Amino acid sequence: MLTTLKKILKLADRDQYAVGAFNINNLEILQAVIETAVEEKSPVIVQTSEGAVDYAGMDYLFAMVKIAAKSPIPVAFHLDHGKNLEYVRQAIKSGYTSVMYDGSVLPYRENVRNTQKVVRWARIRGVSVEAEIGAISGSEDYVTVSEKQALFTDPIEAKKFWQETGCDALAISIGTAHGPNKFIGEAGLDIPRLRKINDLVKVPLVLHGASSVNQDMVKKTRQSCKIFGDCNRLAKASGVPDKQIHQAIRAGIRKINIDTDLRIAFTAGIREAINSEKNTIDPRQLLAPAKRYMKDTVRSRMRVFGSRGKA
Repeated sequence: MLTTLKKILKLADRDQYAVGAFNINNLEILQAVIETAVEEKSPVIVQTSEGAVDYAGMDYLFAMVKIAAKSPIPVAFHLDHGKNLEYVRQAIKSGYTSVMYDGSVLPYRENVRNTQKVVRWARIRGVSVEAEIGAISGSEDYVTVSEKQALFTDPIEAKKFWQETGCDALAISIGTAHGPNKFIGEAGLDIPRLRKINDLVKVPLVLHGASSVNQDMVKKTRQSCKIFGDCNRLAKASGVPDKQIHQAIRAGIRKINIDTDLRIAFTAGIREAINSEKNTIDPRQLLAPAKRYMKDTVRSRMRVFGSRGKA
């Protein structure tokens, strides 16, 4: 059933677990996410970036999600990293139950003004709003933040921002990064900072750039790299360890975004199919391993986040 981000995260906050927000671009990714959520009896957030909208079209994406959400689990349909205000307003009008406005690299006052505007638009239609304070480094889809622009979230500023904007969820920066290379050296999230933010901000907190970058899946992706001539692909890939994800959830994180993990699983499956299914040109057969690996990925994340059985 289609519901709002606010309702899904309210229950997660009450019972102290996190809900996975999985980026989709096409039918196979959506099927992998929804089928697994039903099997795990888990609430789920299906989200699209501005890049996904440009690729597939907002109406196509909403039509697919609307059908998928007839399943017996809570499903929120979310716009991820909406930087263009017109995209955000169109998403609100088009049937998204939740939108993110990302003004994290803008000056503080401009971020506040734009977020307030989005909140006004969203309230009219009962749509939830996620905002961001503190810029997360890395590059993924249309989101690119240099190390110079990246800024850990200040707890006092986060409280002020939440109070001034009235957002329903707040994305913060505590050491994660977008893309497959999340850390240079040892992985480390700033959990003490997160606890301070959670003490001051009274809406659910969101962790972006938190894919695990499963090394077994990375190996599958790179297995035949000499044949494909791409042995540099994912050569230094590293993600957020499950132990740190558990710490973040205990400290207040309630929504965790997953995109890179799905991309790696999809790529691993496609490469396996091209290598093993040498006599077929049937796209359904070529996409089957990718869907299977993505389902494994979604299942793993839901169990780590603690959302299994919560639907």
